[in-house]
Amino acid sequence: MIKAVLWDFGGVLTSSPFEAFTRYEQANGLPVDFIRSINATNPDTNAWAQFESNQMSVAAFDAAFAAESEARGHLIRGQSVLALLSGDIRPRMVQALKQIKQTHAVGCITNNVKSGQGAGMARSESKAQAVAEVMALFDTVIESSLVGIRKPNPEIYLMACRAMSIEPTETLFIDDLGINLKPAKALGMTTIKVLNEAQALHDLSAALDLVLPSQA
Repeated sequence: MIKAVLWDFGGVLTSSPFEAFTRYEQANGLPVDFIRSINATNPDTNAWAQFESNQMSVAAFDAAFAAESEARGHLIRGQSVLALLSGDIRPRMVQALKQIKQTHAVGCITNNVKSGQGAGMARSESKAQAVAEVMALFDTVIESSLVGIRKPNPEIYLMACRAMSIEPTETLFIDDLGINLKPAKALGMTTIKVLNEAQALHDLSAALDLVLPSQA
């Protein structure tokens, strides 16, 4: 029986930063998925991994990402990427979170960085406030930039389970990246990969036997 739902934040409760990456690449004549390819190279030790686990300052990330991108043929400052991270809140997903909270414990595991405002790395006061209101709904929030480890390290999932007094086998984890879902599944969690908002709501409804917003 599923007793708790653990949520990723960016790409699940907000629009994906990958959409912003694509717009940036198109506007600057870069290859498709160029930014994602940099983040996927040496994923445990690259600038992105170190920044998300709070091992690198903003200034150091800016320079390190520039060096990594230049080595792959196109120089991009890290600060330019940070400006793309804050997605837009998905109201129907937030409505689903509120409904699920009535019957299940809810927690958030988010890989984020110490840039912008709050857990959602917002670039405006209004967006930061909107993110803070969503974050306040969770029983537990685990931020990689605060705890010093990041998904897909299995320990971050276990950390959330311990904080919520639940077993992994009693947990559903929802994320938009397969690499983050694999360790959760290996621990015994039920997993949902977000491809788009409608699909995510459908799969949550089925897994939890609830009638969520898109199913009403």
